[in-house]
Amino acid sequence: MLDAFALFSEPRRPSLDVEALKTRFLTQSAQVHPDRVHGAGEAEKAEATTRYAELNAAYQQLKETKDRLLHLYELEAGGPPRDIQRIPPGTMDLFVEVGEKCRDCDAYLAGRTATTSPMLKLKAFQAGLVWTDALLGLQQQVNARRDALATELTAMNAVWDAAPAVGNPARREALPLERLEQIYRTLSYVARWTEQIQERMVQLAV
Repeated sequence: MLDAFALFSEPRRPSLDVEALKTRFLTQSAQVHPDRVHGAGEAEKAEATTRYAELNAAYQQLKETKDRLLHLYELEAGGPPRDIQRIPPGTMDLFVEVGEKCRDCDAYLAGRTATTSPMLKLKAFQAGLVWTDALLGLQQQVNARRDALATELTAMNAVWDAAPAVGNPARREALPLERLEQIYRTLSYVARWTEQIQERMVQLAV
């Protein structure tokens, strides 16, 4: 498995400076961009293309927190998480609330579409404003959960820094991989919830 962290000489950590990573990516990719070797032989051009593609894939993998955590977990555990569909601890409350609000909002939207009376349309418009506020509040809850996890990931960097070196058999036992996997799964739900909320916000604005 290609180690995206090593490709950018970045220490393996749950949290990193995305802007610094972007600067490093732009610098390294400019050095190996296929356009720089357009007059070279086919083998050299193919190597540059492969190198550039690897850098781009690694950058995409590291810049997004959720993708970075999955990659880090797979590097340290030697494989992907086993049960990514299981709801992470402490997530059920938002899971239920987002599901219920989205279903209720869908019912409102369906009723609004069927409304023809001017009076009922006015009431539907007013109800739509209430729904917009409710979804905004729900998104704030989701964002708060995401921000709390980001803070936790930053604190976890110290654990990775103190762990035995890569290749040391004791490294895996020293790392909180179960918690890392839980945060990864929670962020997967956060992304899904945000998408669901935004879809309904767009429909409410129409």
